[in-house]
Amino acid sequence: MLNDSEFATLRNRFKRDAEFLMQTATNGDEDEKSQKEKDAKPLPRINRHSIFWIVASVGVTYYVDFFHNIIENEDIKSWWFNVGLALLGICLSLAMFCIVYLEWFKGIRHYDQEYPAIPPITTAAFIAASCSILYFLCSLNMALWPVWSFLTPLILFTQFMGVVMFISLLG
Repeated sequence: MLNDSEFATLRNRFKRDAEFLMQTATNGDEDEKSQKEKDAKPLPRINRHSIFWIVASVGVTYYVDFFHNIIENEDIKSWWFNVGLALLGICLSLAMFCIVYLEWFKGIRHYDQEYPAIPPITTAAFIAASCSILYFLCSLNMALWPVWSFLTPLILFTQFMGVVMFISLLG
């Protein structure tokens, strides 16, 4: 076994080596980050991924006759559907408030400087919306299962992604 002086020497050597490795790693990372920041271009708002989901959503809407089934089908469980619609309305109204009113009409790009209460409110709304979106999707799946059976989650997921990508194009 090592005695105390040999142990202290070994520990000091590892400490020096670790400091040296940390210095070289941080210097290399800073050079890479600064080069990446120089080369970075802003991502285009319209890209293939967004277009794919929007087109897929429109295609699914047309192919399964989505609106006709929602309005006219009597197999839909109305309580679950109404809960899902209410949660969707809350989420969309929060998004439209931030995108349309604050950004388009007011011209505010940095919400937190103009309205310091917005970050905590949007954080709370995002957490609530995350829970409500999960509940919304579950309730719509349960409401529409009698209509499309096992295809219901795929149809609703495609619709959801199309709406999300469309909203991302607005903001």
